Amino acid sequence: MNTDKNTVIGFVLLAGLFFSYFWYTNKQQTEMQAYKKHFDDSVAMVKATAEKEAAAKNPIKVDSASGQAIAVDSVKEQFSSLENDLIKVQFSNKGGQVVGVTLKKYKNAQKALVQLGDSSTLNYPVNIGNNQTAQINKVIFPFVNVLPGNNGVQKIEYAWTTPSGKTIHHQFTLYPNKYNIDWNIQLDGADQLLTNGQINLLWDVHSYQQERTSQYERQVSNVCFSEGNEFDYISSKTSRAFEKPVQWVGLVQQFFSTTLVAKDGFASGKVDWQRKTDSSNALATMQSQLQTKVSGAVVNIPLTLFYGPNDFQILKTQAPEMEKMVNLGRDLYSFVRPINKFIIMPVFDFFAGFVSNYGWVVLLLTIFIRLVTSPLTYSSYLSSAKMKVLKPELDEIKKKLGDDQQGFAMEQMKLFREAGVNPLGGCIPALLQIPIFFALYSFFNSNISLRGQSFLWSQDLSSYDVIAKLPFTVPMGFGDHISLFTLTAVITSVFISVYNMSMTPTQDNPALKYMPYIFPVMLLFIFNRLPSALTWYYTVSNVVTLLLQLVIQKFIINHDKILADIDVKRKTPKKKSNWQGKYEQMMDAQKKVQDLKEKHKK
Repeated sequence: MNTDKNTVIGFVLLAGLFFSYFWYTNKQQTEMQAYKKHFDDSVAMVKATAEKEAAAKNPIKVDSASGQAIAVDSVKEQFSSLENDLIKVQFSNKGGQVVGVTLKKYKNAQKALVQLGDSSTLNYPVNIGNNQTAQINKVIFPFVNVLPGNNGVQKIEYAWTTPSGKTIHHQFTLYPNKYNIDWNIQLDGADQLLTNGQINLLWDVHSYQQERTSQYERQVSNVCFSEGNEFDYISSKTSRAFEKPVQWVGLVQQFFSTTLVAKDGFASGKVDWQRKTDSSNALATMQSQLQTKVSGAVVNIPLTLFYGPNDFQILKTQAPEMEKMVNLGRDLYSFVRPINKFIIMPVFDFFAGFVSNYGWVVLLLTIFIRLVTSPLTYSSYLSSAKMKVLKPELDEIKKKLGDDQQGFAMEQMKLFREAGVNPLGGCIPALLQIPIFFALYSFFNSNISLRGQSFLWSQDLSSYDVIAKLPFTVPMGFGDHISLFTLTAVITSVFISVYNMSMTPTQDNPALKYMPYIFPVMLLFIFNRLPSALTWYYTVSNVVTLLLQLVIQKFIINHDKILADIDVKRKTPKKKSNWQGKYEQMMDAQKKVQDLKEKHKK
């Protein structure tokens, strides 16, 4: 092919035309893509805005699988909070409810502020039209309004309009220096929102460890409620169907509780609960199903949520019978509740009014109890003094009769009857200690004012003190530690037992000889995991008992006069009581049987 000048010019022009065409085409395509992207972005923006506006009016959609209405993702969960000097309350617009409470005045075992209401939910179903229902805890309330309040009162309101045009308001009010939050459910269109004019409230509550050991805190956790205006509780059972109207129900741990109060009462309901058994810090869970009947199109359901300490005086102001959540004596030990309520608690509060350290308050309370009961125990000390005076004569009888136990018992009873001695008189102090001990056991275990209070080597009077940590766990309830207050209580108990044995006639029975040491050893295992306030009380009580015995025996009781009185009574004709007569007949019969056995042996 000949390439003359005209051919070369033709190829160059043709190449220029191709390059010009590709450049122009590429430019057009770029502009078209930019325009398309702009168009798509505009469409997406319009669509998102429309969806957002639609969600604001109706923030739910229907799940095709379940048929239930659920929250849409275009409206995000938001949190708000209200707080006073005692608590900080966190709310969520998802369900329009409380999602957590921080107690500002109390710390847990890890020194962090106590948290209540975590993982707890309140829920009830509502009809939204077209045979569809929505669970209120799944709905995100689009309208949140913090309302102005007077005199420190704070309010927050959540509102949601259903697709059918009905409105639900959740209004919360927090008052100054209060642990309770008023919750008002307002339904505009309740006749259509609720089925059969009944709201079915579902309350799922969880409690978590706040004290030193979750094991013991689980043990004392329970569910308390007021049914038919009467207090009751569940401890060992796991469920309860209410047969009468319910005023309030709460999940209670050792020193804190979460309680729902219905100002107008719940018509019926059921509660299920269980203690945790794993190694986590979870204590218990409670699921309550509570029903309330309503009538009319616009209704208000006033409720109160209490998140706070199990303080007797605080609970007393919340609802009738609610102070009984503080365990001052229940079931087999219900007889000690009046002792705690009318004696122990007022005296304790009186001393705490002017003594700042609660260890010294316990000491003053102990001295008060011992002084008040000392007139009752005086007769037992007098009986012990009489037995001490008669001890030489009893020793002489023992020497004379030798191994004849039956004969010695009869002569001993005869001597006691002549001298006017009651051999059971020394049991009075021990019998008095039983109700007082159980009363104080309940009181110290449930008195939140002792919580976290240090005294001497104890860091917390509401729990056991630890002077040594063991690398193993001792069975039978002893635990993996050694409590010094337990040791002082046991040692002083040994002193009392030895002293009392010295005041009684000689005993040849080996079991009786070891009795002063058996009971204190038992106390060692029982007391080692009890609150140090209780073991401190027992120590002081034992010391006071020893001092009273010594003072009464040395300075008050006149042994010479007692001996003279015994001689006078011996000369006075005696009339046997029915009990003494039957006892002597029994001993006489046993002696005759013993004599026959000895005769046959010979």
